[in-house]
Amino acid sequence: MLWVKALHIIFMVTWFAGLFYLPRLFVYHASTDNPASIDTFKVMERKLFAIATLGAILTLVFGFALLFVWLPVYIQEIWFLVKLVLVLALMIYHAWCWQLMMKFRKDQNRYSHVWYRWFNEVPVLMLFGIVILVIVRPI
Repeated sequence: MLWVKALHIIFMVTWFAGLFYLPRLFVYHASTDNPASIDTFKVMERKLFAIATLGAILTLVFGFALLFVWLPVYIQEIWFLVKLVLVLALMIYHAWCWQLMMKFRKDQNRYSHVWYRWFNEVPVLMLFGIVILVIVRPI
């Protein structure tokens, strides 16, 4: 079971790394008018999103494996239910990144680089919440 937990954490780190860097690419993409740079950002965003998505899928696979073993204990804990809500919110954020990436791909971005700088902070808040809930279990 420790291997499953380790793999869950490794792929969670991969997922978060992608969600930290992808919106940063959006910041740079929204800041440029250079056609060569725009094409480069489109490629970088696509590849990074693929890696983040793989990290997300494997995080969920190993998370469900852990949940299957510990469900009777954790399903009654409020901290765990709040963590699941944050994971669901992270999945929604991930899907929103996909939508934004598709808008960039079609050259239909409508947000400024400043908006993306704020958007980039959302997964940081989720990471703080998830880690604190799992380690400290304050509720």
